Amino acid sequence: MSDLADRIRSYLTEAVRSAIIPGLAAAVVRDGRAICIEALGVRRVGADEHLAPGHVFHFASVSKPFVATAIMQLVERQDMGLDDRVAEILPYFRLADDDYRKITIRQMLDHTSGMPDVEDYEWHNPQFDEGAAERYVRSMACRSLLSAPGSNRQYSNLAFDTLGGVIAKVSGVSFEEYIQSNILQPLGMEDSTFMYPEVAETLRTTGHVGDPARVSEVYPYNRRHAPSSTLNASVAEMTHWMIANLNRGTLNGHRILREESYGFLWTPSTPIPGEEGAVGLSWFLGEHAGTRIVAHGGGDTGFRSHILLAPDLSLGIVLASNWEGTDAGALSIGLLDLVINA
Repeated sequence: MSDLADRIRSYLTEAVRSAIIPGLAAAVVRDGRAICIEALGVRRVGADEHLAPGHVFHFASVSKPFVATAIMQLVERQDMGLDDRVAEILPYFRLADDDYRKITIRQMLDHTSGMPDVEDYEWHNPQFDEGAAERYVRSMACRSLLSAPGSNRQYSNLAFDTLGGVIAKVSGVSFEEYIQSNILQPLGMEDSTFMYPEVAETLRTTGHVGDPARVSEVYPYNRRHAPSSTLNASVAEMTHWMIANLNRGTLNGHRILREESYGFLWTPSTPIPGEEGAVGLSWFLGEHAGTRIVAHGGGDTGFRSHILLAPDLSLGIVLASNWEGTDAGALSIGLLDLVINA
């Protein structure tokens, strides 16, 4: 093991020890290959089964860049445009205000649609059938806009759940099937899925809540929220995703996006009020220690995750934890500092 890999492992080991994290997995890629993949702790408190790099975590909102990639694929195929109005593609999408008719695909992707956020994910009462997604979008008819489309930034999981319906409508297959066939399979992410029931029992991890950590009563899965929240993956397979994006859309001879599409995904679309940085199409854009970063975090009941890309350094970092008390974003920045200062 290289000196850098040793230092990464020591950093993660200390993080787990000091914060008493049940389980933490991380991977670092650079120049097209994984330089370190680690898994520390246990799958479930009290069970004493140690984590491995192939164990699958709930990645929560890290799902959203996959949605944006799927949308860009359909744009590349000229099946739709970023400035097309959602209501014209998805006739059953409506909100309480007539201005919903003006909302575009781009505005949903960069969080300027004006739509509110999810109030209850119903993790305690999940729905599993294919009709769950459409029923959820139809249920939005009573929700009101928070601002006029295009006027303000308001993070909205509702918007991304709606985009799942757009992907299904335009492609002619379910959202999950589209992602599996057009992104996960081409990248060799064989154990990754947006459908939790498909995850092998031997690969599953259990979420933890509270401090000290205790086993969560629910696993955060509901097909109503697949596009915004239900990516299940291992850090080992997320190295494929990072390398493909750092390569501007290619991995092992498979191209999932044209290089020019990253000009849309990674170009600032709207500033973040009161903060440095901006939003591209789903990705959050910023700078750290003079290094451009492209990132997204995820957090739901019992889980935390974070992915960070430094495209100019051909460097990627991903973390996943089965405890909601883990500050995955801070840990990823710490790893970034460790690697660039090595």
